[in-house]
Amino acid sequence: MARYTHATIDLNALKYNFMAMSRFSPSSKQVVVVKADAYGNGAVTVAKCLQSQADMFAVAFIDEVFELRDAGITQPILVLQGPHEERECELTKTLNIVWMLHVEQQLNWINKRIQNNEISNLHHWVKFDTGMHRLGLMLEDYDRLNADYTHIFHPTTVMATHLATADEPENKASSTAVNQFLSVMADRHSCLSIANSAANICLPESAKTWNRIGISLYGSSPFENNEMSISLKPVMQLNSEVIALREIAAGESVGYGATWTASKRSVIATVAIGYADGYPRHAPIGTPALFDGVVGELVGRVSMDMLTFDVSNIEKVEIGTKVELWGNNLAINVIAKQVGTIGYELMTRVSKRVPRKLI
Repeated sequence: MARYTHATIDLNALKYNFMAMSRFSPSSKQVVVVKADAYGNGAVTVAKCLQSQADMFAVAFIDEVFELRDAGITQPILVLQGPHEERECELTKTLNIVWMLHVEQQLNWINKRIQNNEISNLHHWVKFDTGMHRLGLMLEDYDRLNADYTHIFHPTTVMATHLATADEPENKASSTAVNQFLSVMADRHSCLSIANSAANICLPESAKTWNRIGISLYGSSPFENNEMSISLKPVMQLNSEVIALREIAAGESVGYGATWTASKRSVIATVAIGYADGYPRHAPIGTPALFDGVVGELVGRVSMDMLTFDVSNIEKVEIGTKVELWGNNLAINVIAKQVGTIGYELMTRVSKRVPRKLI
């Protein structure tokens, strides 16, 4: 019999979150971001669930497009990193791709194909850097680029940017970036995209023609301290079970390296999940999990396939007791904060050997 360990994917929660986020900007179209296998929730599963609601899907690079097309997804797919090499542009029409162009080399590739009537203005967006300093053309170069690439800089071409501090609601840098972007684009382009999940929630002026919904769609707060004026439902719940119990005396240690020693007689539960499943190896002693709804604390090092928890204060723990590592009752961001990371990383690192069970 297979082990109980699995990730439950709640499609009702997914639909709820999509509608909740859409209500923040009812006049905007929504790009559903399904890169990194939909943040670990399953790109095909998410796309099929939302294909009647989403105006467009987004992935990081072209390899992620193929899986969606093979599964029958027909909506346009925005490729956020644009083409990595020129020959990828040949698949633009075949795969109904929208390229996010962020360097001048990509502008050259696409401009040439528009001139040759191989593709249209519907097949690209243009990205500008407003402070993230990862990808994007510079705003001060707009006039020159507009003159040099007239086929690309059409009035209806979507102009986009990505805000560096939208996940910090009190930081005024996001408003400054929005204003800088709009000062260049507002009178020149009728189609704009600024807002990600965080900006859509806390920065209304960023909601334009297109919003890009990522982490909020999967029910996790985009804010470090969970400051949200919206109720979202977790889509992923990571579950396992107790496969062993033992009592140890005071002074006995648990796990590799004997990093935790019992100060009193303790009951230790071994749970069938580990870092090979995506649970973070650097999770510290004291990281919580729920045993039939009651908190137990991680003790000892995270192993490849197993975790150990002190359940001395829980009355009814036995072999087979169900364990929630994060999900409906234990927010993923609570675990992320304990571990020193973010919910995005925990969600995306759940490995392929953890079966996804759909609700």
